[in-house]
Amino acid sequence: MTFIAAIVSLAVFTAVPAFADIEVRFVEGAPKDRFVFTATENFCAGGPVAITVNLEGSAGALIFDVTDSGAGVEIFQPFEVVAGADVLLGTSAVSDGDVALTLELSALTPQSPVAFTIDVDDTQGGREITVAGSEILGGTVSVAIEGVVKEATFNERAVALIEWSACQS
Repeated sequence: MTFIAAIVSLAVFTAVPAFADIEVRFVEGAPKDRFVFTATENFCAGGPVAITVNLEGSAGALIFDVTDSGAGVEIFQPFEVVAGADVLLGTSAVSDGDVALTLELSALTPQSPVAFTIDVDDTQGGREITVAGSEILGGTVSVAIEGVVKEATFNERAVALIEWSACQS
């Protein structure tokens, strides 16, 4: 490789931005469903962080079922943070039948997932209390950090992956 070719290759290689990711996973459970937010090891954005889960547009027309009366069916489970409570600044109110909720975090750091449990029901009929991963397909997650907002859609495996530019060293 000539010296000029090496310089051009180096310039092209270093011009490609690196990405870090935030993975959001929906885990169907009985009696509680779980949402888990995990930053990859390259993620180093600051805070505060606002994460919104929006079930509107999901294949199963999903809703949150948090009380024994209202839009949900049979078994309900209230919203409960089960990991990352130390970085939780607040949450939006969530009522039975709501399709969105927001978590406000001081930070999201690698190796420190944030998770909450809640009951999610489908409103398409059939087995409303059991939500298959494919029923969340089309639901979205948005992350806002320092004025930048990025969004991802849940796939058929119930995972949404938000790409975030990695920090420059």
